[in-house]
Amino acid sequence: MVELERSLSLWQITLMSIGVILGAGIYVVIGEAAGLAGNMLWLSFILAAVVASFTGLSYVELASRFPTAAAEYTYVEHSFGKRFAWITGWMIIAGSIIGGATVALGFARYLSAIVHTPVIATAFVALLIIGFVLFLGVQETASLTIIFTIIEAAGLIIVIFVGLPSFGAVDYTQMAQGIKGLLQAGVLIFFGYIGFEGITRLANETKQPEKTIPKAILISLIVTTILYILVGLAAVSVVSFSDLASSNAPLSLVAQQWFGEKSFLALSVIALFSTFNTSLAMLLSGSRLVYGMAKEKGLPTVFTKVSKKTKTPWVAIIGVVLASLLFLFVGDVAVVANLTNFTIFVVFIVVNATVIYFRYKKPTDKGFKTPGSIGKLPILPVLGIITTLFLLFNVSIPVIIMGSVLLVLGFVLFHVLSSKEMFKQNS
Repeated sequence: MVELERSLSLWQITLMSIGVILGAGIYVVIGEAAGLAGNMLWLSFILAAVVASFTGLSYVELASRFPTAAAEYTYVEHSFGKRFAWITGWMIIAGSIIGGATVALGFARYLSAIVHTPVIATAFVALLIIGFVLFLGVQETASLTIIFTIIEAAGLIIVIFVGLPSFGAVDYTQMAQGIKGLLQAGVLIFFGYIGFEGITRLANETKQPEKTIPKAILISLIVTTILYILVGLAAVSVVSFSDLASSNAPLSLVAQQWFGEKSFLALSVIALFSTFNTSLAMLLSGSRLVYGMAKEKGLPTVFTKVSKKTKTPWVAIIGVVLASLLFLFVGDVAVVANLTNFTIFVVFIVVNATVIYFRYKKPTDKGFKTPGSIGKLPILPVLGIITTLFLLFNVSIPVIIMGSVLLVLGFVLFHVLSSKEMFKQNS
């Protein structure tokens, strides 16, 4: 059987991770987050960053111990068993698919601001193009992702530059909707950190994954957090939070204040690269988890099929792209983004719990260890669980209901598939 090829280096994996993180958070949800948090947008970014770092370190520990494309599925299977592993994998795949659709909608909104194209139709075409790129090969996908990452980072640096002369011009403690709005903005902004964990699913295509992937996670979280906070401060310094909230292209609006109409167009074009890049990376990650779970007999083995020519899991790619197309018709970026958050919050809680389990039940000297413990109890994973639960309960009721439906559907699918031969072989 044709297998995936190990060819990705540290710098490639790191830039891919930075690219997927930057695109989603800044270019899609910053306007709506500003409307919730007001001038304290920067604090919402810090809140989201702290929560991301707790879980990020748990991923670093587990990725150094289990370098595999099945990633979270494997982590949980070795701790809490196949049922919980499958539900975890199901929620991640759902998050990747829904997230890919969310950012494709963001891409379409920015294009609509330039040439007035229909949003849903544009997002539909964008996802089809992404599917084609994923078929070409992981090196080709990585090269395109890196180019787009450099472009999107340049756009954020422009926004920071525009805001520098205005730093200190507003009251950075002014909130739009009080503490509740600040927390809701943190929940929405957390969507901007989703992606760092995705590179764990490229383990089968990465050189020395047990060392490379943990380093890439840490570097990407540090770089993106610094950029996020600076951009958040710059944005509310130049444009009022109410104007940011009402704009389809909020960062373009910031640049326009300094460079004029041409900068609005330039930032909108950069945002197109950024959002396309994020959607591409999310569906890349999702397709690899589908492949990895199929290799572990958690999904039908048809998803393990790899193209002889491009070394890509073509059946898994078709599956995630088609599923992502369906979620476009929800249309509301905030709703779909928060539904993605719900799936990831659930997974992050399980991942942190898995680290705690291994420290007590299956300790090892192998790989990275999350710092700070009381006896055997690792403190940061505990904080990761507490803070993620806190964010989870700040998600709106409709999103919690939809997320709960996803969980129930996952349990139903597991019990349907558990009767199949593919499950029995690996139980």
